[in-house]
Amino acid sequence: MKTGASMLEIERLTRRFGSKTAVDGVSLSIPAGQMVGVIGRSGAGKSTLLRMINRLTEPSEGRIIFDGQDVTQLKGRALRDWRMRSAMIFQQFNLVQRLDVLTNVLVGRLNQRPMLSSMFKMFTAEERAMALTALDRFDLAEAALQRADTLSGGQQQRVAIARALMQNPRLILADEPIASLDPRNSKIVMDALRDVNRDGLTVLVNLHDLTTARNYCDRIVALNAGRVVFDGPPAELTAARIREVYGVTEEEFAEEAALAVGATPHQLAVA
Repeated sequence: MKTGASMLEIERLTRRFGSKTAVDGVSLSIPAGQMVGVIGRSGAGKSTLLRMINRLTEPSEGRIIFDGQDVTQLKGRALRDWRMRSAMIFQQFNLVQRLDVLTNVLVGRLNQRPMLSSMFKMFTAEERAMALTALDRFDLAEAALQRADTLSGGQQQRVAIARALMQNPRLILADEPIASLDPRNSKIVMDALRDVNRDGLTVLVNLHDLTTARNYCDRIVALNAGRVVFDGPPAELTAARIREVYGVTEEEFAEEAALAVGATPHQLAVA
């Protein structure tokens, strides 16, 4: 096992689905507090990589080490605890649409409560206060009692981020969190992710938009056919480098990536 200051170590991580290798021997060392953007063409393995880190998908080979603990060996309660510490945020929000916003955020506490009390929504006053504080942070406190399905896509994704924070995570894994959003809401959601990153949380975010990755991330990891083809600061991911590793222009990459997630190609002009 590697040693040093890195919080998360991914060692030769591989996932096969039959004869197809979705992730092929990926090794990454991610220091605590870094915001990492993961990019790649359709089928590059981005989602599979994040899902393996959270153990929603089991690796075929390799290891995930978090602060010296082998995550790939965890089972039972220890695995559930890991999923609390490595909170997932999904493209389609994964909210319970018929429930109010506050309850959706409180769902982030379920793994820390006895099942019976959770079933009856017996959350403590302290937990409710925590949830309201999280919503207020993202300018959603006034919507706390609204049904989730009354909110816009951008608002729902901010609720999902607030729910993730209720888990007291040390790592946020965001899988295409802005793919289904318009440019304005994309900016709001990315601002929210950068805000929690500045609080010290490590963030790994899959992105289809190169400009967004450059504007928000400390580091960009590019995958192609399940392998790392670029790993470095955003300034080094030039148009020439995109052509070198993917064989397409930056514009072609953006169009193809957007189509793959059902989005419209857009760029965010963010300082």
